[in-house]
Amino acid sequence: MATKTISKDVYAMTGEKAGTVELSADVFGILDENIQCVHDAVVTEEANARQATAKTKKRHEVSGGGKKPWRQKGTGRARAGSIRSPLWVGGGTVFGPDGNQSYKLSQNKKAHALALKTVLSQKAEAGLVIIDKIALKEVSSKSFAEFLKALKLDEKKVLYVTDGSSEEAIRSAANLAKVGIRAYNNVSVRDVLNSEAILLDKETLSKLEGGLA
Repeated sequence: MATKTISKDVYAMTGEKAGTVELSADVFGILDENIQCVHDAVVTEEANARQATAKTKKRHEVSGGGKKPWRQKGTGRARAGSIRSPLWVGGGTVFGPDGNQSYKLSQNKKAHALALKTVLSQKAEAGLVIIDKIALKEVSSKSFAEFLKALKLDEKKVLYVTDGSSEEAIRSAANLAKVGIRAYNNVSVRDVLNSEAILLDKETLSKLEGGLA
């Protein structure tokens, strides 16, 4: 269920108000929490981010073991055929990861879109900051930091969503520890949940809504 169209203030890079914009109710006006969809989206994203490179050596991969440790009978010890045995310290591992395991999960596209719209709606009221146009004349992390300070975002974890039109702004933001950068068509549910504020300009907002509406 969605609310009516939401009105949001738009700011200039100086921190001054520069107008208002209407947010799409289909993207930023979801009232239901959709807990299961959001949970499934995060679990899927985290599982698909796993590299799955863990590997243990099986019996045939362990070095040594060409000679029987001791004769079969007469020593008083249990019979042993190879030091590669999984029973021995340093021996092979049984049923361990082989480096080819897959942890990939999938989620229905509509369910994932609903999860993303749900968390965006939760950020819409207090965590969404819209700028008229984000652009810098040159690459300058200092200038971008001053821009965030003017918006009172300098102490917050910021997700900067961009359409790639300002390479100077992207490169400037990349050096700031508390700023994460994502393309408008590559924003994940986990990105939104891990941020305290979402920063984007009007053009990027329009593209983001167009991809989810």
